Amino acid sequence: MFMGEYNHTIDAKGRIIIPAKFREQLGEEFVVTKGMDGCLFVYPNKAWAEFEEKLKSLPLTVNKEARKFSRFFLAGAASVEIDKQGRALIPGTLREFAGLEKDVVLAGVLERIEVWDKEKWTEASVYEDMDDIAEQMSEFGFVL
Repeated sequence: MFMGEYNHTIDAKGRIIIPAKFREQLGEEFVVTKGMDGCLFVYPNKAWAEFEEKLKSLPLTVNKEARKFSRFFLAGAASVEIDKQGRALIPGTLREFAGLEKDVVLAGVLERIEVWDKEKWTEASVYEDMDDIAEQMSEFGFVL
């Protein structure tokens, strides 16, 4: 399980340092794809295979939205390796999608890591309405 928040920079070649705690769980090769809310999702290969199985279960032949959803995650996905310095090269199309230019945040979120532009992360992580959100989660059976 991934958790924690780490601040790093992305270099001119598009490489980011993957925190040691994350590297242990990711292994030497993993998958990076477009994520929700303008970030990138990073999955260990095993979790990616499970995610692919969920996508395969969607009714692609009869549901246009299912096809769009599947395409969103799969078309931009890339297999990425960690170099000897603990860095991963993020493909240009994914950096552009997430607006990654200099300062980035890597956030552990259960089975995946999210990679955010620092400014976007700061905006997205304002939790003024957490009481309201917590109430909505009760609809899913999640009660604190």
